[in-house]
Amino acid sequence: MANILIIGAGGVSQVATVKCAMNSDTFTNITLASRTKSKCDKIAKFIKDRLGVNIQTAQIDADDTDAVVELIKKTKADLLLNVALPYQDLTLMDACIKSGIAYIDTANYEHPDTAKFEYKLQWAKDEAFKKAGTMALLGSGFDPGVTNVFCAFAQQNLFDEIHEIDILDCNAGDHGYAFATNFNPEINLREVSANGRYWENGKWIQTKPMEIGFKWDYPKIGVKDSYLLYHEELESLVKNIKGLKRIRFFMTFGESYLTHMKCLQNVGMLRIDEVEHNGVKIVPIQFLKTLLPDPATLGERTKGKTNIGCVIRGIKNGKERQVYIFNVCDHEACYAETGAQAVSYTTGVPAMIGSLLVARGIWKGKGVFNMENFDARAFMDELNRQGLPWEIVEMKPGERYEKGDLKLDF
Repeated sequence: MANILIIGAGGVSQVATVKCAMNSDTFTNITLASRTKSKCDKIAKFIKDRLGVNIQTAQIDADDTDAVVELIKKTKADLLLNVALPYQDLTLMDACIKSGIAYIDTANYEHPDTAKFEYKLQWAKDEAFKKAGTMALLGSGFDPGVTNVFCAFAQQNLFDEIHEIDILDCNAGDHGYAFATNFNPEINLREVSANGRYWENGKWIQTKPMEIGFKWDYPKIGVKDSYLLYHEELESLVKNIKGLKRIRFFMTFGESYLTHMKCLQNVGMLRIDEVEHNGVKIVPIQFLKTLLPDPATLGERTKGKTNIGCVIRGIKNGKERQVYIFNVCDHEACYAETGAQAVSYTTGVPAMIGSLLVARGIWKGKGVFNMENFDARAFMDELNRQGLPWEIVEMKPGERYEKGDLKLDF
């Protein structure tokens, strides 16, 4: 049994909180807090009406470590699930260190003024968590998160050596808008417009945004244009998957999305520094976020599926082996269950599962951990139980689902 404090009240939070309520045998007391308490109250009402489970709500400034410590004391929380903004990872980690409770998040820390994706500052808190006698579990979403677990499962059960990993993320959902993002617009656009990067033969290789791409035939979806990005799970997997020679990350984008984003970038709307407008200083990308649809409102409009997985190549019993581990998720089914679309669902469910394994003491330790540091089977089993069933396709060594190369001048 565990008393959980969830911070953040967007679409991912809605899913994670609903799923915690559906596992009330483990999460016997749930408190949901954010800067805007009314958003928490709305989620709490949804859960009460659907599941008959009472959720406590509170107002909190996640940038104020001392205020979070006081809320932890007040709620007597055993663990904190951070589904707020990545900008707030460090202050919430510090609150957990001061309170001696476990910390779980879904994405690595980002500085508001620097579009840089790395675990460095979070990993630096390892000793502090050890001294506090508790743990931090980083990146318990889908990518990062489930993709890390897929790789760990392959290393622990399917391969003697892993040489190459390609992480493939496809969202084939249609929300009907000319342009919108399926999670926080500021985070999404910073991530996608940044330079790409992948790891090969012991070094990082940088690419221009959308410079490398191919067409991939995604099971149960079809052929989609997929482009190389940098994603934070690459950083930890390079450390923890032994024998790795190359790892890359690809995500699908339609022509309309790329055209809009290029235009916005060209006119300066993706800038993350301050500019002066009519005597007032604003950050263009934050203003753009205000204009775009709130991702939490997309659920009832979105149709189609997501497919996220890993193609893993290596050696088993002296022979070459290649497998494709993936999950397919339906937007409309996710909305019917949780009131949120599949992009929120595929992050919120793993956030709950990571919290559940920590709460039950199945994943335990002192310090800062990534998802692949633990036995993967327990997490894989929960994915099947909690609504994200996975499949494994045995591929011929060297077989490619790619349908041609793409190259953009972006």
